[in-house]
Amino acid sequence: MAYTIIEVANTHGGDINYIKELILQFSKFSGNFGMKFQPLHPDKLATKDFEWYPVYQELLFDSSEWNDIISLAGNTKDVWLDIFDEYGVQILEENHSKIYGIKLQVSVLFNYAVLNALSKVDLSQKKLIINVASLDLNEIEYFLKKYEDNLNPEEILIEVGFQGYPTLLQDSGISKIKKIKDIFSKRIVFADHVDRESDYAVWLPVLAIASGADIIEKHVLLENAETKYDMYSSLGVSQFIKMVEGINNYEELLNADFINERECQYLEKSIMKPLLKEKKEKGEYLSIENDFEFKRSGKEGLNSKEIKGLISDFHIISTSKNKGDTLQKEDFKKASIAVIIACRLKSTRLKEKALLKIGDLTSVEFCIKNACKFDNVNNVVLATSNLDSDLPLKDFTYNQSVIFHQGDPEDVVQRYLDVTRKLQTDVVIRVTADCPFIDNEICKVLLKSHFESGADYTAAKNAAVGTNLEIINVQALEKVKSYFPSADLSEYMTWYFMNNEEYFKINLVDLPEDLVRDYRLTLDYDEDITLFNKIYENLGSASTFTLKDVFKLLDENPELEKINGHIKLKYKTDQSLIDTLNAKTKITTV
Repeated sequence: MAYTIIEVANTHGGDINYIKELILQFSKFSGNFGMKFQPLHPDKLATKDFEWYPVYQELLFDSSEWNDIISLAGNTKDVWLDIFDEYGVQILEENHSKIYGIKLQVSVLFNYAVLNALSKVDLSQKKLIINVASLDLNEIEYFLKKYEDNLNPEEILIEVGFQGYPTLLQDSGISKIKKIKDIFSKRIVFADHVDRESDYAVWLPVLAIASGADIIEKHVLLENAETKYDMYSSLGVSQFIKMVEGINNYEELLNADFINERECQYLEKSIMKPLLKEKKEKGEYLSIENDFEFKRSGKEGLNSKEIKGLISDFHIISTSKNKGDTLQKEDFKKASIAVIIACRLKSTRLKEKALLKIGDLTSVEFCIKNACKFDNVNNVVLATSNLDSDLPLKDFTYNQSVIFHQGDPEDVVQRYLDVTRKLQTDVVIRVTADCPFIDNEICKVLLKSHFESGADYTAAKNAAVGTNLEIINVQALEKVKSYFPSADLSEYMTWYFMNNEEYFKINLVDLPEDLVRDYRLTLDYDEDITLFNKIYENLGSASTFTLKDVFKLLDENPELEKINGHIKLKYKTDQSLIDTLNAKTKITTV
């Protein structure tokens, strides 16, 4: 709870028994509470002709009485003193070890005799509250510095609020709290003096805490006893309890967990259950946006948040489900994901390009090295043909965890399926070995989007040449194979999907801008390997350099991009090849 100062003020009317009974009545409030008293002397505070002088005489306690009062209050809480005159300083000195802090009303800030007397007292371990009613910001700054320099207290706190009769709501000072706190970075004390009969007497302190106040000061009186002075704004113990409860309740609300258990129970009871729109076979992929309808249902099952979480964590259906079914956690399994890198040594434009060196590694090893950095991957496979001419690749798998596979020389789909059937793979990340700068950041973006969209095929719309990846469901590869028993053009595997959008759910993704450039980073010509080694010369000492590092280098050195920037991709410019691919990869049911 916010620290609260119980202000006794002058409700005691000079009656020592009253003040002691009041202390005892409020003794139940301990720990984070202080109690403040106003020791004053009529001859130090006023002249005899002042109208309130007789009252000050009536309120006077001698030193021994103050010692008793302070000792009694100190049994349960911190003791504060309101210093009005040099007599108050005397009481402070006589009870120095028992006093937690002092307060100066705004009028006392101008009392140089009090300031001089206080400067002789060690306040290095005392709190000091200064009231700033009617002071502008420059004056507040002046007095803060003055009292910090002259009194050197442990801490200065700033108090807003002043005592007036009647005290209006706009007199409370709540509007000042945030501004003063922001400018001076001090803890704020709030002291209100509204009519005790008003509901605001209890709730203004709560509003002050909500506005940023750190400490509450509140006048009190003895419950059910006649009080001669300071009754107007003073609370009895029952009202004070309500105020404390209000502050506690507010702080409990303010510090409550962002999500509590009852909220979760409410959502669980009220959320509409996702029901499958159509039958789903084992191994199929789900899209929370497209594959479900949502209704209140008596059926038990996962909610959309839980299903989405599983999909985002790369789960697929592990058992066949019917239309209208809900899903349970046991209906999912983590998808097995493999990077399959297709590679041959048959290149005519750049002989055995996969074995050309980029720094210390061959091009194919460089590609595999980066593939091994991909998150959420179960296997990395180097897939080549079963021809003797490609057998040398078995010595260039980069590390022992990489699987070396030999399969059909021309039908790359078949080669992939031979691997996925053996490994029981669900999803393939397709890579070609002529792309050494593939990157995990692009992989993460595409893989996440692939699962969340429930796609068959995912690729980037705007990747730099040589940096794109293709995410393909093995079920989709099986479907391709069912239509093309001999997929001899599947070196251009992309066409089998992009040319048949009515058969496959295609998901083309916009990459973040920092992963997009127009550079050429694929290996097919002498100029390409020249550029790649220039990149390595600049970045190779940082063995973990990423695609972003490559982009940064090329951005800052435009002459490097010119080495191969003029070369165009054959499958984008050779119209005869494009026509052949369009014709030979189109699914026809005739």
